[in-house]
Amino acid sequence: MEDQSSERWKAAIVNLSEMNTNLDSLQKTLLKKAVFLDQETFSKVSLCSDQARTIKALEQRVEKLERELDNAITAAARARSEKRQAEAAQRAAELHALEVTRELENTSKVFELHMEELRAKQGEISKRDADIKLLEAIVQTLGGRTSS
Repeated sequence: MEDQSSERWKAAIVNLSEMNTNLDSLQKTLLKKAVFLDQETFSKVSLCSDQARTIKALEQRVEKLERELDNAITAAARARSEKRQAEAAQRAAELHALEVTRELENTSKVFELHMEELRAKQGEISKRDADIKLLEAIVQTLGGRTSS
């Protein structure tokens, strides 16, 4: 535990020494390159600096808005494309439904014709069945006379 706190203190002292060196270097640089201005000039420079920062911030905002606009335009184009595809799919589905409906109507008509044909055949079969029964009755009647 003592070793850890000792290492921390050593690291803190090293950091402070580095900060001291950096501050000294900064102070020397300021003394060599510093420009002393009167209040009016300082105010003008300060105003220009503020305006430059404002302009930079506004430029960044414009760039961000341009990116957002580009993204919105791309999204709108994608949406229009998807809408066209959906409309084309809807038209295809409607045409398919119409085709199926026509096929169903044609099948119904054919079915009705077959049903009429079957009813007519059933009628013929019933008539022939009745004729057969009549002939059987006649044969029995004639057969009964001949045997008596």
